[in-house]
Amino acid sequence: MEKSKFVGLRLTPDEEGLAEELQGLLGLETKSSVFLYALQQLAVAYDLIPGERGKVYHNDWRKTVNRLAELQEQAQAHARFLEKIKNQSEGMFNDMVEMIKDVDTIVDQHGCDEGRLIQILLDIQRENNWLSKEAVDWVARRLEIPANRIYHIATFYKAFSLEPRGRHSVAICTGTACHVRGSMRLLDRVSQALKIKPGQTSADLKFSLDTVNCLGCCALGPVIQVDDEYYSNPSSQELEEIKEQCE
Repeated sequence: MEKSKFVGLRLTPDEEGLAEELQGLLGLETKSSVFLYALQQLAVAYDLIPGERGKVYHNDWRKTVNRLAELQEQAQAHARFLEKIKNQSEGMFNDMVEMIKDVDTIVDQHGCDEGRLIQILLDIQRENNWLSKEAVDWVARRLEIPANRIYHIATFYKAFSLEPRGRHSVAICTGTACHVRGSMRLLDRVSQALKIKPGQTSADLKFSLDTVNCLGCCALGPVIQVDDEYYSNPSSQELEEIKEQCE
């Protein structure tokens, strides 16, 4: 087959681009030579040219095709990764804007009064279930006080948390009165139901589990408090029902 028979070959834009890329990779003079080269390699692969199998250019051709496939796969994976990062960044930015708006509203409700700092922090804790670093820094900026002062208060009072907390707070009383009535068995049932241990928060941020020394209702012991509700020694079935009510 003569080279001139391929000069007038019509190519799609994608085929044109591939031909140019292969022309450069293979060091061929014209794009028509690419197709002659490809036919030659097919002939070698299918034993149509006696004595030619095993030549170096046959292996080079296969390596080139495989490498192009690898590069395409890597490029697609990189594009998916960049899109994921973009979406995460946009989500974080939007969350930050909403947090600042919420903190501003709470600070303004208290007249931006430094003397009401603890109440401001309590309202932020109630709204977000924890005090994030960004929230602490923004409160400090609005009230024009050192952030260290806020951290001192947040670590001193147990009502505050500097780690994400669940939307629902679960507390088990382990005081003397509840302990002798089986509070540890209740704690085991609750841990199994929520799939977390005391001091932990579920991965979906629905529940946080803690133990306390007294809930002030010893006669009902052992007692569990879920948000603002108290339950006396609930069974495993009752715990599942309580979970469903929360969800």
